[in-house]
Amino acid sequence: MQNQVQSKAVPRRVPQRVAVEIVDAVRFAEIRPAWLDLLTRAAEPNAFMDPALVRAAAEADPEVPIRVLLAWTPCDGTAERRLAGVWAFAVRRPGKSPMPLRMLNAPVHVHGHLATPVVDRADPDEALDAMLDAVAADAECPKIIALTAMGTEGPTMAALARVLAGRGSTPCMFERSARPKLASDLDGESYLKNAMSASSRKKLRQHRRRLAEKGALTRMTASDPEAVRRAIEDFLVLEASGWKGRQGTAFLCDPREAAFLRTAIVALTEQGCATIDALAVNRRPVSMQIILRCGDGAFTWKTTFDEQFQDVSPGMLLLEDYTASLLADERVAFVDSCAQDDSGFMAVWSERQPVADLWLDARRGGSLAFRSLSALQKSYRELRATAKSAYHAARRPRKR
Repeated sequence: MQNQVQSKAVPRRVPQRVAVEIVDAVRFAEIRPAWLDLLTRAAEPNAFMDPALVRAAAEADPEVPIRVLLAWTPCDGTAERRLAGVWAFAVRRPGKSPMPLRMLNAPVHVHGHLATPVVDRADPDEALDAMLDAVAADAECPKIIALTAMGTEGPTMAALARVLAGRGSTPCMFERSARPKLASDLDGESYLKNAMSASSRKKLRQHRRRLAEKGALTRMTASDPEAVRRAIEDFLVLEASGWKGRQGTAFLCDPREAAFLRTAIVALTEQGCATIDALAVNRRPVSMQIILRCGDGAFTWKTTFDEQFQDVSPGMLLLEDYTASLLADERVAFVDSCAQDDSGFMAVWSERQPVADLWLDARRGGSLAFRSLSALQKSYRELRATAKSAYHAARRPRKR
């Protein structure tokens, strides 16, 4: 996609078979069977569009309206219809923007990490086109859509690009990045042998032995709701005890965010869509990982570790363990790290998931307002990035 340029309005290409509803989080949760059926046909799964997570976001902050686009198509030869697309949004100011302007934001929560809509792979273009038309026609919906971490190399983005080109509505791309992804036919041992140097693997074996010297070392996985309720409290306390707690960014630093995590994880667990892995010493967690499931994908959502044990890399040791487990799971085709970029410890995974932040206008032909606002936002983000780089450069010690 190119940066924002002048576009001309384009008429509707053909009468659409797709009917679109705009519903709230409660209504979306009520059609979970249709959501599960859509996942069997989805071009790309996205755990952050799951009805349970969307409803948890709505309950955690009722002042932020949730709008979910549901695209329906008729079943051939019957009066029945089936779900062909889902795209959930929060109506609020977009992140990384100084403008006091409400937009449709995906994902619905700041702790969501993928904005890609879930659409039927048989005809993603028609579903996306109809959803954009529904937004454009709805008097209560903002017309500008802000997508944070939209997958850029899958079939859904390709379809969205075609649809926007046909509508004469050029999006504005702000930032691109690539985060670690796990997608391999190898077993865990072979994969890590290829991904890591012999010296790195030797060091991790040493770390595991040193950690085991401190007590009984076990790998635990919480998968039933009651076990997850206990594990999530351990996770919250462990996260708050570390650098996120000191910086005020841990979940427990904001009651609404803590409520969101508790509600989302338990609700997803009840649907078989979430687990919490832990590496424990004498049954005390020293590193933990929340893993979401959606279709044939897994998403390593949130992680934390005990900084008292950081000299033996407990997070990396747990990564070794769940890498092997996920590769051995025939239900999992890929694992999205949900990381901001590929600079962290999960960069040991060899594959990459390209994502981008972008804005788009739901109206055919776009609008002057969109072109002006997106140009201002692009300038702001570029200035912000320049200032951030200068700040970090100034903090680096000078060579003598």
